[in-house]
Amino acid sequence: MAESTLIDHLIQSFRCLPGVGPKSAQRMVYYLLERDREGGRALAEALRQTMDGVGNCRLCRTLTESELCDLCADEKRDSSLLCVVETPANVAAIQKSTDYNGKFFVLLGHLSPLDGIGPKDLGIDLLEQRLDSGEIQEVILATGSTVEGETTAHYIAEIARERGISVSRIALGIPLGGDLEFVDGGTLAHAIHGRGKY
Repeated sequence: MAESTLIDHLIQSFRCLPGVGPKSAQRMVYYLLERDREGGRALAEALRQTMDGVGNCRLCRTLTESELCDLCADEKRDSSLLCVVETPANVAAIQKSTDYNGKFFVLLGHLSPLDGIGPKDLGIDLLEQRLDSGEIQEVILATGSTVEGETTAHYIAEIARERGISVSRIALGIPLGGDLEFVDGGTLAHAIHGRGKY
């Protein structure tokens, strides 16, 4: 059976999602066409509205429907603390799992010279403006533990220290409930090196 141009185009469109290969995309498309056309229409409308209506906060760069996100607009949050993360998903994870009450800055990536991603691509100039405001007393680096994440953290730490701002790094290491014998060497080394007072 020859594939419809519309069906093929929709299958290819679903493949833009991470982790969705050709078979998964085809399965989703056929499900919507065969069993839930109304759900497909609702999905299309929700996608359209979200793509058109969501942008980046002008201060922290997380995703928002307003000029300022709710976290930046909240005057009860501690403006002296600035947590630097790689993605808006990191903001959501920290908000959901911790009692952190400071502000955020979202890099929307990490330094990666091999991929052509430099400081300007991460909004470092905007971060420097926030650091120059005189309001920030501590920068908490919450970038990933990859080589790129560590490089990014080091780069930002230098920028903050040049301004006399205290810098801390989130603890990296043993997961809660983790057994030491099953933890890889790099993670264990980070845990030992980043240990704190108990």
